[in-house]
Amino acid sequence: MLGIVVSHADAASTHIGEHLRSLRDWDTRVDETRPDADGGGTVYRTDSVELREFEALHLDIENVAAAFDDPDLLVFASKHAGETDELLTAHHTGNFGVAEYGGEDGRFARACPGAHEAVISALQRHAPPGYEVGMECTHHGPTAVGVPSMFVEVGSAEPQWEDPDAADAAARAILDLADEPADKPRENGTRRHLLGVGGGHYAPRFERVVRETDWAVGHIAANWSLEALAEWADSDEERDAVLERALAASAADYALMEGERPDLQAAIESLGYRVVSETFVRETTAVDLDLVETLEDAVRPVDDGLRFGKLAPGYDGEWTILDLPNELISDVRGVDSEALRETVENQSIAYATEQNGTVLTGPIVCPAEADLQAVVAPLVEILERRFDSVEWTADELVARETAFDPDLARTAGIPEGPKFGKLASGESVEIDGEEIEPERFQRERIRRYTL
Repeated sequence: MLGIVVSHADAASTHIGEHLRSLRDWDTRVDETRPDADGGGTVYRTDSVELREFEALHLDIENVAAAFDDPDLLVFASKHAGETDELLTAHHTGNFGVAEYGGEDGRFARACPGAHEAVISALQRHAPPGYEVGMECTHHGPTAVGVPSMFVEVGSAEPQWEDPDAADAAARAILDLADEPADKPRENGTRRHLLGVGGGHYAPRFERVVRETDWAVGHIAANWSLEALAEWADSDEERDAVLERALAASAADYALMEGERPDLQAAIESLGYRVVSETFVRETTAVDLDLVETLEDAVRPVDDGLRFGKLAPGYDGEWTILDLPNELISDVRGVDSEALRETVENQSIAYATEQNGTVLTGPIVCPAEADLQAVVAPLVEILERRFDSVEWTADELVARETAFDPDLARTAGIPEGPKFGKLASGESVEIDGEEIEPERFQRERIRRYTL
């Protein structure tokens, strides 16, 4: 069940609450077990949503989940204050250092990365003209909530807090979460959740990840948060404890960093978590994490050049590694590197690359039942653009070409220069009154590739 917290101490929250109540046919009851100021009084319910109103400001309310009837997710409808004009935003709560605005020092509310990803998309769908949609780093309280939670906010000043269109958009986005789980599905003993480390308060890099991949982001330690952590933590052990709490509260086994932070990377890895690159996040989108782990062990890590082919998404069968000759891959790449890449991507589960993923080198991972001839035949077609013939025997490809041999021309005394170039291009030249045919300096070359 989705629980919604509305605060009468917050103008935007009050207006969002009004729109929430207008968008559903609510069942109402009076809860006399709690004071009206603490979520008692009139309670609004549907099958999957419960709305309660409080007098205190959100960040001062502790253990708010206890007021609701067994919620799975809590959303605080709130205002956003800043110099960011028209903005709809969402963020998790907690403190990497001193708790200046609610909650406890170095503590975090349980994040809801899956629902957070969903609400960013919903805010984008419902945003009024002129409003931007963003996400923020982790900041302020409360830290003791009781269930996964986040703030959904209208900003950034009084004109927006009073804007009915903005309140309506936030209300609709919140209600779209009625059947959304707080977390991404579990796979391979983990989830596609990331702890964000570094960057600015409004976290554009992590927002791109949420919008453009199937990974979600839990708590985010912006640059200023890391400075606050460094000022507050008395030791590396205390710093590491905060990082581990942030990872646990994000239900994350992975961290994504903005910039180079070797000390923090070492700290997170020493705690047993993995620091990944944005390349890893993008390349593994839609690929089962169990398959990712298996192929990283068998071939190489994604950050060292493993890439996934068109067959990878959803693949759960047996696979085999085709270790084609390096010379074959190199020669096909020399003819048409883009065609090589497209051919391998279309037929493979994964393949190895070098130079930051730009140069395909192999090996190639294919389904176990893949036919070698079907894999190699498109490569032969590419080779035939360069060679005069390509023959395929039982275990070998033989490629032949007749080409200009510069050593023969030099031996015959042909001076290097324009005429040398014409001969290389297959044109006849005249030297000392003699017509020289290019065929005199051509030699058959044979390339053999053992399969």
